[in-house]
Amino acid sequence: MDGFRERVREFVAALVPPGWTGIGALEDKEHAAFRARTRAALAERGWVAPTWPREYGGAGFGPSELVVLAEELTGAGIPFGSDNDAFGISMLGNTMLRLASPALCARFLPKIVSGEYVFAQGFSEPGAGSDLAGLALRATPDGDRWVLNGQKLWSSGAHRANWMFVLARTSSEAAPHRGISMLLVPLDQPGVDVRPIRNITGDADFNEVFFDDATTELGLVVGEVDRSWSVAMTLLGFERGETALHAPIRFRNELNRLIELVRERGLAADPDIRRRVAWCHVQVEQLRAHGRRAAARLIAGQEPGAEAASFKLLWSEYHRVVTELAMDVLGLDALTPTGRPSPNWYQTDDPGAPNSPASWTTVYLNARAGTIYAGSSQVQRGIIGELLLGLPKEPKAAS
Repeated sequence: MDGFRERVREFVAALVPPGWTGIGALEDKEHAAFRARTRAALAERGWVAPTWPREYGGAGFGPSELVVLAEELTGAGIPFGSDNDAFGISMLGNTMLRLASPALCARFLPKIVSGEYVFAQGFSEPGAGSDLAGLALRATPDGDRWVLNGQKLWSSGAHRANWMFVLARTSSEAAPHRGISMLLVPLDQPGVDVRPIRNITGDADFNEVFFDDATTELGLVVGEVDRSWSVAMTLLGFERGETALHAPIRFRNELNRLIELVRERGLAADPDIRRRVAWCHVQVEQLRAHGRRAAARLIAGQEPGAEAASFKLLWSEYHRVVTELAMDVLGLDALTPTGRPSPNWYQTDDPGAPNSPASWTTVYLNARAGTIYAGSSQVQRGIIGELLLGLPKEPKAAS
């Protein structure tokens, strides 16, 4: 692995300018241009999807190389890809490799790597968030196509996507967890209406998506028709699990920035601030241990399972607390934030970002959502209790 690690470091050195501290130091236009250029360079090497087979645009690497890439790129403050790659590659692509037909993989995966197909996630609905089995969007077969009618909600990045993987009810007679299929649906068609939702930061990263007689090909089903609940659970395992490789590095970087802010504000001797920073340090070390365990499981050939819920619960609850600490350190400056806000809706600001009130307040506000998306903290506790600790299932509410 030492030879491969050196190759990655040479790639990074050739990519970044002198004095590089991370993509967060770049202005908005430079930020977007660097990210696009980096993704193209990674895709050319197959490193956007490093463990995928070469015939699908990957590099054919094993888990060990994936761990090295995550460590080196994240440590250097270089994005692994675009925001939507979390959906197209980490979630959908990895799931398709295990559960979709070779023909479907051959049709979609290379175009996901090239960036021609950009995916969003279509799971949650107004009446089916944490209770995903309550989804109501219907897909009805009509000749060689499915016809979709209904709504999806909180679809991150759908305004940047041209495809969506959609959980749809394809049988009304089956039990709630059955009769569900995962369909691949093009968004660029008259029957689809994507409406951005402006959130508390003033940005619009989430969307509601309406399907009004929208269509997709009958064969664009991941897994079996009416039997996609297990497909969805596999995908959610990837959503919650793969972040364990790079998130602890980002959280350590963020905590170091917060410690600098504490010193700048003359609060390093404050006993309450010191106690809270020490607690955050312990949490980050726990997350790092989880990341190491996730890497060891990958290298041993094991895929993300129920234990990914514990990592999701830990990081999302931690991030809520550490960003509250940042607000207290900023004091009144948090009420009138100045400087460059964070461009990220997910987790931390980028490495190299200025220690500005606007950066911290943006991340603080977005951290509120971290305990809800990808499965709320209550759902994660249920998974941990039932699947990891063997506790009895939570009783159903009386109807």
